[in-house]
Amino acid sequence: MSGFEDAGMLAVMGAPVVAERDFAGWVELLADPLRAKQAYWHLLLSGPEAGLAARAGLAHADSGVRQYCAQLLDHLAASQDDFRLLIRMLADTDPQVRLHALHALACDRCKKSGCRPDKGEVLRPAIAILQYDPHKQVRAMAVEVVGRWAHTDRAAATALIECRDRDPDPSVRKKAKWYAPGGTIYRKRAPRGRAA
Repeated sequence: MSGFEDAGMLAVMGAPVVAERDFAGWVELLADPLRAKQAYWHLLLSGPEAGLAARAGLAHADSGVRQYCAQLLDHLAASQDDFRLLIRMLADTDPQVRLHALHALACDRCKKSGCRPDKGEVLRPAIAILQYDPHKQVRAMAVEVVGRWAHTDRAAATALIECRDRDPDPSVRKKAKWYAPGGTIYRKRAPRGRAA
């Protein structure tokens, strides 16, 4: 942020300044297409301290803000409460918000904490998205969430097989094939000592 600092404030592309630690103010900037990327990176690099503002941003009226806040929680989620908020976002009217909420629930690479979503809370809504969401990109991301439990949960494995065999989109069927029993990702993730 060098070059922007001025008495504890940050200028945003010549616009009025936002205090460096005014995380709610930075979340509001996510609604501005010209400032959203800088605001996103500022919040992300601020770490867990920005998490509260990101959680609040999931209820913002602007779908772009909700999308960015789901992306932030992909990195900043620190508790099951954070994952519950993301699960609620699976009912959002904007498919991009649902897509990013699903990614945050599926992705382990981005998580700095050891916290992961609870199967009992996330699997059922993820299967419903996999079966009924009208947007193919959202269903494709749901494959990854459901695929987390393909080895340990019969409902997850069955949902992936049905998606592989019946989804209306060939790209979603292809992805489901990888995660369903017998698929390449399924085999790769097989617990040690267990036949894939």
